[in-house]
Amino acid sequence: MIGFFEYQYLSYKKKHVRNLLALANVDGHLHEKEKDLLYKIGEKYGLKERQVRSILDSKKGVKLYIPDDDGEKMDQLYDVLLMVYADGVVDDNEVEFCKDLVNKFGYKVELVDRLLYLFEKGDPPPEEWDTVKHKLIEEFK
Repeated sequence: MIGFFEYQYLSYKKKHVRNLLALANVDGHLHEKEKDLLYKIGEKYGLKERQVRSILDSKKGVKLYIPDDDGEKMDQLYDVLLMVYADGVVDDNEVEFCKDLVNKFGYKVELVDRLLYLFEKGDPPPEEWDTVKHKLIEEFK
């Protein structure tokens, strides 16, 4: 039996992957590299393969999850940008999705352009991301 806080954290991780799936589907199809990345991110967050597969197979619509914490929002944007670049094509619909998400997160829409620029050169290593995200929060909140 899992406790309440464990359940909440598991729920958060699944919602995070659902947001990424919504982005992956915004261009009309789920590319194999995007699917692989979803499994990889799910694993990073401690989700089992069957849990990620269940999210991928789900037929219910995806309601975007908005984290409360700025750090969680930026970590989600990190994964979103990984997804944008996963198939090697930055689609206009993906960029619009990112702008909508950034707006819902309460940040200035110009943050998307900065993130696209940062990730175009390769995603920032996780050990550098903490420093980068705090600077971005200050600049674009």
